Amino acid sequence: MTTIQEIVKILIDAGIEPNEANVEVKMLIEHFAGYSVKDILLGKKLEQDKLDAVKEKAVQRAKTREPIQYIIGYADFMGEKYIVNPSVLIPRDETEILVRKAIEIINNNNLKFALDVGTGSGCIACSVAKHTDCRVIGLDISSDALNTALDNASRLNLYNKAIFRKSDIFSNVKPSEKFDIIISNPPYIPVAQMESLQPEIKYEPTEALFTEDDKGVNFYSRISSEAPKILNACGFLIYEIGMGQSEAVHNIMVKSGFENIEIIKDLSGTDRVILGQISTRTQ
Repeated sequence: MTTIQEIVKILIDAGIEPNEANVEVKMLIEHFAGYSVKDILLGKKLEQDKLDAVKEKAVQRAKTREPIQYIIGYADFMGEKYIVNPSVLIPRDETEILVRKAIEIINNNNLKFALDVGTGSGCIACSVAKHTDCRVIGLDISSDALNTALDNASRLNLYNKAIFRKSDIFSNVKPSEKFDIIISNPPYIPVAQMESLQPEIKYEPTEALFTEDDKGVNFYSRISSEAPKILNACGFLIYEIGMGQSEAVHNIMVKSGFENIEIIKDLSGTDRVILGQISTRTQ
């Protein structure tokens, strides 16, 4: 007879950290057996055939190391469930720091037009659109990613507030378009680090993760240098950054004409978000 403890052990034995294994089994039970966390805590009995189905998915996860979010088809982000698949990155908790800060800036300054560069699943654009009065355009070079973003915007009824467009960075931004804030979680892992990462990473789109330069700052340079052309006066630029990149990105932003640079750390004390405001002297 299959038990929840047995399913958890399957994941732990595959090298998945125990706390994470417990969370993932709860996610599998909720998705494939239709039992909520509350049902589990109340001791509601799971039917054996449903437990067997959950076990089958756990075995798949253990054997392939495919991310649990791709197996169930969604990821939790900012209190919502977002459709995810191998064409888009899985939203991380760290990215919520970026989004919450962007929302704070937008609401405090009554901003109306935002641009999300490298939108992927659309989780950043949709979250900003949902929690502000901003109209957000999400850009991505991947048609498959844009289709996923559109599906997420549709599920959240954000048709007129979060819209999406195929673009290589700013290549498809119209000459007449100006924005109050540009938000981006660009690729920032040097490709040389690929082999040292967790096996789950190989399922995510490489073009959304890796850069060819050895410091991982190529996209920050490209975005920062062109951003002043499409930002309104005193507009903001805000990024998620990787470990050890804050100084390099700070210098890139200053060189591109940004000031009032602020760096925000994540819960582990790592510099995770950097933002600045365009100098009026630049425009």
